[in-house]
Amino acid sequence: MRVIAGKFRSRLLQGPGTLRLRPTGDRLRETLFNILGPAVEESLFVDLYSGTGAIGIEAVSRGARETIFVESHAATARLIRANLAALKIDSGVEVMEAEALRGLDRLAARHLIADFIFLDPPYDREQELAEVLDYLDASHVVAPRGLVIVEHRDKTRLPERLQRLERTRLIEQGDAHLSLYRLAAAA
Repeated sequence: MRVIAGKFRSRLLQGPGTLRLRPTGDRLRETLFNILGPAVEESLFVDLYSGTGAIGIEAVSRGARETIFVESHAATARLIRANLAALKIDSGVEVMEAEALRGLDRLAARHLIADFIFLDPPYDREQELAEVLDYLDASHVVAPRGLVIVEHRDKTRLPERLQRLERTRLIEQGDAHLSLYRLAAAA
């Protein structure tokens, strides 16, 4: 695995090794960040279910003001910290060891508003994915022009619209898909 672009372009990241992770592929990361473009600069980027940290590190590399990695497994959080240390990234990042919903609660309690929230839960946790989407739909953690990005397998059917969030784009790449949600315009 490598950083695709930005300040840390082409730098290698430590992979999952024996950890049971499914990192977002280089090609899909490149597609995502090409779509997000310069909007990542100076953003608050939240990487839920961070795994290796590749998505959040890509955001840091492309100029995010602050990136928060939310990961529930201690060994995986150590991997993220190791990847950050290898790149000498020590400011503008936070590794939060917490389940996704608890991490979002902590962000809400701090009155943080994210420009981008990326979530890539294990594919077999569809119920948990639905709960996190419902939480984001009801919370004020998503900036008014913010974007919620969900990586999911092609067989997972996500709603086109929740109460406040609506899917504005679906990107298909092999068996991995990205659903992009924005807050719906007030009717």
